[in-house]
Amino acid sequence: MDIRIKKVLQDQPVGQRVAVAGWVRTRRDTGGFSFIEINDGSCLANLQVIADKGLENYQQDIKNLATGSSVVVDGELRKSPAKGQAVELHATKIDIVGGADSETYPLQKKRHSFEFLREINHLRPRTNALGAVSRVRSRLGYAVHNFFQQRGFIQVHTPIITTSDCEGAGEMFQVSTGRERSGEDHFFGRSAGLTVSGQLQAEVYALAMGDVYTFGPTFRAENSNTSRHLAEFWMLEPEMAFCDLDGNRKIAEELLKYLLADVLENCAEDMALFDKFIEKGLIGKLQDVIAKDFIHISYTEAVERLEKAGDKFEYAVRWGADLQSEHERYLSEKLFRCPVAVTDYPASIKPFYMRLNDDGKTVAAMDILVPGIGEIIGGSQREDRLEVLQSRMIETGIDPAEYDWYLDLRRYGSVPHAGFGLGFERLVQFVTGMANIREVIPFPRTPGSAPC
Repeated sequence: MDIRIKKVLQDQPVGQRVAVAGWVRTRRDTGGFSFIEINDGSCLANLQVIADKGLENYQQDIKNLATGSSVVVDGELRKSPAKGQAVELHATKIDIVGGADSETYPLQKKRHSFEFLREINHLRPRTNALGAVSRVRSRLGYAVHNFFQQRGFIQVHTPIITTSDCEGAGEMFQVSTGRERSGEDHFFGRSAGLTVSGQLQAEVYALAMGDVYTFGPTFRAENSNTSRHLAEFWMLEPEMAFCDLDGNRKIAEELLKYLLADVLENCAEDMALFDKFIEKGLIGKLQDVIAKDFIHISYTEAVERLEKAGDKFEYAVRWGADLQSEHERYLSEKLFRCPVAVTDYPASIKPFYMRLNDDGKTVAAMDILVPGIGEIIGGSQREDRLEVLQSRMIETGIDPAEYDWYLDLRRYGSVPHAGFGLGFERLVQFVTGMANIREVIPFPRTPGSAPC
């Protein structure tokens, strides 16, 4: 079996014969030798292969190797005299698995813009930056499961197709076989859509099994073509029984610190790339989030602070209006210079399921804001009182009869419970410093664009 380049570079078994497989990044010829840089996606670094003219297919194949070609190389690992690399592979055999046309292959040694790379979405993982994003995203997903499994949470696979609009905003993709238009019945017996959240279904299992989490794709039919929005995105949504807003906030803060610490430890090489080329000071920013205590303020206090701010905002600040990204970033980047947990938002701007506070005006909601992004986590204590929940549904224009199953959870053994949602792409953006959310998901779906 071929060895991954990452393992070769880590173990450095000098003097041993190894076989590696990958794609050619560069090739240069000099003095009867070819120096070939190959990469297999397992790490940022390339492995240098030395091929001499004595190889059987040197003149015919190796001297014509183009960037993008795939190869399998057998050889002996030796110490490298060149700076910047500890070892190099002296080839005894090179098999060309798949060639590449150097005239048409779009990825060259020069740096390409992210906008250009989106036009060749099927090839962009071969670049340094997008390959690093993929590895970091993978590690963050692994760390998510570690965090919750270590704490006894049970993973629940909530449905992608749902008849419940969790947010009540009506921005759902409708699921149809096409036959409905001809007058036949709905496939599911009623109108259904792609889920915007697994929260409501997660509550079902939290009120039977305690602490649960769901982690999967969600969808929003919002015609928004900005650097912050996607039509398909991933959400992490834990739900905890016998939990109030304060306990919810503590888990959210603990999770964020855990994920950042894990990726800094396990993706050091990729993080150094982001720190150098994408966002200067990124690693220090993330280390600050891990080290510092989060600021806790109420929505009312946040509005008061923003009203006194010297900055001019595009959107006016007033009590009863939702905080905009510019407000959230001001709080976390300029006012407090650290993550901020804002709680107790006006009921009028939050969904029906959030627990109404004793003042009758606010709900037990929270948003966690981080520098550079703004809101990264949003959650609440859920309304566990049947009558209050029914009233809130009616106030927000939701027919309680359509959510009778949800109301049953309050009729039969209701308990205080809470949860939150972490937009996974927002997290990857924050960790990598990428300015556009399209760069942190393998196949971005946005209005007018669905590559691959």
